[in-house]
Amino acid sequence: MRYIDGFVAAVPASNKEAYRKVAADAAQVFKEYGALRVIECWGDDVPDGKVTDFKGAVKAEPGEIVVFSWIEWPSKAARDAGNQKMMEDPRMKVNTGTIFDGKRMIYGGFEVLLDT
Repeated sequence: MRYIDGFVAAVPASNKEAYRKVAADAAQVFKEYGALRVIECWGDDVPDGKVTDFKGAVKAEPGEIVVFSWIEWPSKAARDAGNQKMMEDPRMKVNTGTIFDGKRMIYGGFEVLLDT
């Protein structure tokens, strides 16, 4: 059963191209280690909520855009093995702190419940 890693982050609008480049480079490594696909989405219509919302979840500041991303893996076992290899891969030792604040990123692993 496929497995999804999901991520939400806030990125300064001025860093869009730098983020895209880092994400594209990382996507190649994810795919090399078994990911089926990597999707990176730049917020375009992210409304303010009444109780909570994407911006609040990552404490987005003025001038920051919410990025919503996911990685599709063939299985949780493939994801776990791929993540282990990536932790040891020097290509993944990128300082993203100059592009976005990773401490405000939210992420998690998800079992696919429905895929139509």
